[in-house]
Amino acid sequence: MEDRKVTNKDLKFGKRLQRVRKSAGFTQEKLAEGTRLSTTFIGLLEIGQRRPSMKTLQKIASTLKVDVKDLF
Repeated sequence: MEDRKVTNKDLKFGKRLQRVRKSAGFTQEKLAEGTRLSTTFIGLLEIGQRRPSMKTLQKIASTLKVDVKDLF
């Protein structure tokens, strides 16, 4: 896997995702189950180590019952 630099945008997105997830009453495990993503991937998103695709953003927003824009 190629190393890439974690940007401030990645970190801000991760923190926002975590806040939205928690306020919706979801654990990482519950979100992973609802989106059919791994718990590890959700965790990596939240610490800025991965960037989600548009499809992934839509899955997360749908599962959390928020708009995609609410994740930013």
